[in-house]
Amino acid sequence: MTGTRRLLGCAATLIGAAGLLVGAASVAQEDDIEEKKEVLEGALERRATGNTSAAATQEQIDEISDATETLVAQYRSTLKQIDSIRIYNDQMRELISSQEAEIAALADQLGRVELVGRSVTPLMLRMIESLEKFVALDLPFLLEERTERVAELRKTMNRADVTGAEKYRQIMEAYQIETEFGRTIEAYRGTIDLEGRETTVDFLRFGRIALVYQSLDETESGAWNQMTRSWMPLDTDYRSSIRNGLRIARKQSAPDLIRLPRPAGREARGS
Repeated sequence: MTGTRRLLGCAATLIGAAGLLVGAASVAQEDDIEEKKEVLEGALERRATGNTSAAATQEQIDEISDATETLVAQYRSTLKQIDSIRIYNDQMRELISSQEAEIAALADQLGRVELVGRSVTPLMLRMIESLEKFVALDLPFLLEERTERVAELRKTMNRADVTGAEKYRQIMEAYQIETEFGRTIEAYRGTIDLEGRETTVDFLRFGRIALVYQSLDETESGAWNQMTRSWMPLDTDYRSSIRNGLRIARKQSAPDLIRLPRPAGREARGS
């Protein structure tokens, strides 16, 4: 009986010790779990902090990348502009060289123009003088118009606002007009002194071959004699010819052959 009690006492002691061991193990396990929990929470916190930092870093990287791309684009655009400017400058250099050569050529031409101008001016004056003499010695048709043209040329020569080229052009135009008179037929009305009385007549000019007149009532006719520098009366036989010639010159009739007086040449007159 006593042995059984001892065994029971030992068993109880062992159970108590086992309970203490289990309790100690539980406390130790709880402490370990708590420590691991703290470690895990610290790791999670550091991970969260790292993620936030990584996001900020990535944002900075993206901003730097965008800025870099912008700078690269600007750099390439600047390179293209520099290349365009270089090509433009090369072209401008060639253009400037060409202009400088042209300026030199123009300066040389201006020097020669002054020399030519000094030679041309006396020539133009002689041309006007010759034209004036020609009109005075020619058939006396449209004398007022022709002498006024020569007078205008003399006035133009004294004008500083008219270039030498324009003066020469006007002189040549006057010569051309005089040349045209030699191959045209013309009818115009004017006055003539017939035996001391001013009479209105119709003049008929055939180039420079003949210059005749006829009174408006067709009772008087005459022709210019270039040899005697005077008007000579014509027979009535020329009345119809002069009338037809006036109609042809005024384009009132078709061109046709007409009979007009023509002074004889010097040799025929002499013989």
